[in-house]
Amino acid sequence: MHLVPTQEEVVALLEQTGALRRGHFEYPNGLHSNEYLQVALAMRYYQHAKVLSVGLSRLLRANPEIRAIIPELSIVAPATGGLPVAYGVCEALRAHQVYWAEQEDDKQPLRFRQYLEQLPGEKVLLVDDILRTGKKLTALKALVEANGAEVVGLAVIVHQPTPKTPDFSPLPFYYLAKLDGLYYRDAGSCDLCRQNAPLAKVWI
Repeated sequence: MHLVPTQEEVVALLEQTGALRRGHFEYPNGLHSNEYLQVALAMRYYQHAKVLSVGLSRLLRANPEIRAIIPELSIVAPATGGLPVAYGVCEALRAHQVYWAEQEDDKQPLRFRQYLEQLPGEKVLLVDDILRTGKKLTALKALVEANGAEVVGLAVIVHQPTPKTPDFSPLPFYYLAKLDGLYYRDAGSCDLCRQNAPLAKVWI
């Protein structure tokens, strides 16, 4: 394993732990795809979590602007998938602190815990396990900025874009692997459905 795991090494690790699966999947938003990823299945193992978090932290350290502010850097994630990554990256970087935003259900907005106060100008790195639809990270960025903090970058273990994944430019964006799956907007346009491939409906 390299100091910063290669694309091939990350994909192999994800497949080995069952975090990356190939087949025919339907997402809650109706999209059909030939692959499904749940990074949490890899992060449950300490050694794998350490390899992925440390690898991501090394990418971040290579940016001189981020490296210079590490002692004051806040690592902020959406609960719950981003938490293992956030704590792992914070430990590897020796950053200032970790906190997260959560929501009671899909109809409620993301919010921080009571008494958590962001400082004006606070430097924040947004972290998650996957960038797929980008909905939570978009909402988290807006929440952080509304409270007067400054987002200095975005880091995820895997970039798994869909046709509607937002572009966070000009923010620096870091990831260990990118998965370019096939996506179909619904069953009617899905080649896998036409091939009668067994379908698995996934929760997230």
